[in-house]
Amino acid sequence: MTRRYRVATLLAVAVLAAGCSAGTDDATAAPSTSSDDLAHADTELSPCPPQTDRPAAPSDLPALTFDCFTGGSLDLGRAPGVPTVLNLWASWCPPCREELPVVQQLATAAGDRLRVLGVVSKDGVGQATSFAQDARATFPSAYDADGALMDALRLRGLPYTYFLAADGSVAYVQVGPVDSLTDFEQLVAQHLGVQL
Repeated sequence: MTRRYRVATLLAVAVLAAGCSAGTDDATAAPSTSSDDLAHADTELSPCPPQTDRPAAPSDLPALTFDCFTGGSLDLGRAPGVPTVLNLWASWCPPCREELPVVQQLATAAGDRLRVLGVVSKDGVGQATSFAQDARATFPSAYDADGALMDALRLRGLPYTYFLAADGSVAYVQVGPVDSLTDFEQLVAQHLGVQL
């Protein structure tokens, strides 16, 4: 391998990695948004479903609460009550562009056997809703403007997908995109025991 080829390869990898991670500059900082703004956002994203009152195991996801697009809220400190796939996504994440339609396919296939939720991280409402519309995503998604969940989990990029048991415990974490509905179905069967 020539030196020029190695340098070009390293630069290409650096550019790709930079496109997948959330920066800390003002360009990626989302503007302040109220729950009323989210409830009236122009989007096909569904409201978040009601949650049980049973708390999740304290060692799993951080106990953070986020408002959802078009209504409801997502409290990560509560058990979902049903097996759940929680996908963290954003419009600034190139791999999310390929994965978000696949997450929607999973949500459509899930029926009442599995809940599929999203958390939009470090993004603007307009950018996120436009991105969701392009992907034809309608599954419920919460809005984490400041990236509190990414920070708490020490994530530098997206997507990440958390497979949660009904009691709120994390059964599996998928780092990076899932490529197909078949792959999602296999992960759900393997880690959550749900056949789709």
